[in-house]
Amino acid sequence: MKLRNIVIGAVAVAAIGGAVWVSMQPEVVPVDIADVASGPMEVTVNADGTTRVRDVYEVAAPVSGTVQRSPVTVGDSVVAGETVIARIEPGELAFLDERARKQAEAAVAQAQAALALSRTQIRVAEADLNNAQRQLNRVFDLHERGTAPDAQLEQAETAVDIASATLDSAHATADMRESEVSAARAVLTQPGERQEVDEGGCCVDLRAPVSGTVLSVTSRSARPVTAGTALVSIGPTDDLEIVVELLSTDAVRLATGVPAHIERWGGDGALEARVREIEPAAFTKVSALGIEEQRVRVVLDFAQDTEVPPLGHNFRVYARIVEWSADNALQVPISALFREGDDWAVFTVEEGAARLTPVEIGRRNADVAELRSGLEAGDTVITHPSDRVSDGTLVEARAAGN
Repeated sequence: MKLRNIVIGAVAVAAIGGAVWVSMQPEVVPVDIADVASGPMEVTVNADGTTRVRDVYEVAAPVSGTVQRSPVTVGDSVVAGETVIARIEPGELAFLDERARKQAEAAVAQAQAALALSRTQIRVAEADLNNAQRQLNRVFDLHERGTAPDAQLEQAETAVDIASATLDSAHATADMRESEVSAARAVLTQPGERQEVDEGGCCVDLRAPVSGTVLSVTSRSARPVTAGTALVSIGPTDDLEIVVELLSTDAVRLATGVPAHIERWGGDGALEARVREIEPAAFTKVSALGIEEQRVRVVLDFAQDTEVPPLGHNFRVYARIVEWSADNALQVPISALFREGDDWAVFTVEEGAARLTPVEIGRRNADVAELRSGLEAGDTVITHPSDRVSDGTLVEARAAGN
């Protein structure tokens, strides 16, 4: 019994001693690590953009009237100078109120009375001409017999000429009065009452100004339009450019000619492009958070050796425009950096322990930063260091999946 108590006591003392020894051992913190390496590096300005046809032609109504149902639809191919893209016919007349109708009816009656008067004047002129002709015949006979002087014959001939001119004037006046009657009656025409017109003068046909594809049709249905109303837009969809709206503070860091990578266009891989133009004027745009921002349009062209996929007008893409690049830059992951006072620092791993190391960085992007001093290629750094890591802490690389 005494021996058993001694054994139990010895085991208890050993267990307590082991626990004390374990508790006195330094803690080893599992961490994520990465290596400092040299390689190509880019700093980009990223933003959503849209494709657009380089030259869009918007066709507008040259005159007011009623445009007929559109003969083309979006996606149709058109040929310059041949394809009819819109047809405009005269518009409907306006309704007349009671006062305007009475005035128009009075104008018709007045024109008809003037026409009747002109026809009476025609009959009077015809009678005068007949009388003058008879007088000329009598004077001519007397002149042939030698009993009428030459002056009397000339006077009779002049009277015939005057009477003939008076008749012509009466006929012209009657034609004018008939036109006035037609014009006065036209004012009384009600909406929906079509006037008879020549077949060739009914409508105005608008033909495609350029060969390409119909991009938009304002409305396919027939409707009244005024001069200047947009009807159809056309453009060659095989000649595309990209427009990106950047913050003005980002746009000033770019230059024309710099490369860009076009992603999220609907296919695999990135398309290469270059900045062609940075517009000189900004505009105000309200963001989704309700903040007013100054934006600048940046226009990009696809690179010459890039095979452009079948994109269309106003397709959405994602552009990464290169602000700075280097073929061989020493890089450290952004996730390893943190502030130590006013400077940047990282934790390196040396002989299983974390070491606080100040560093100087240059350019940076969303993933890595350019290292100017403090580390060398091949050094190991801790990424996403927790508050359990400090200078001298024992660390070990976290197992994959943990």
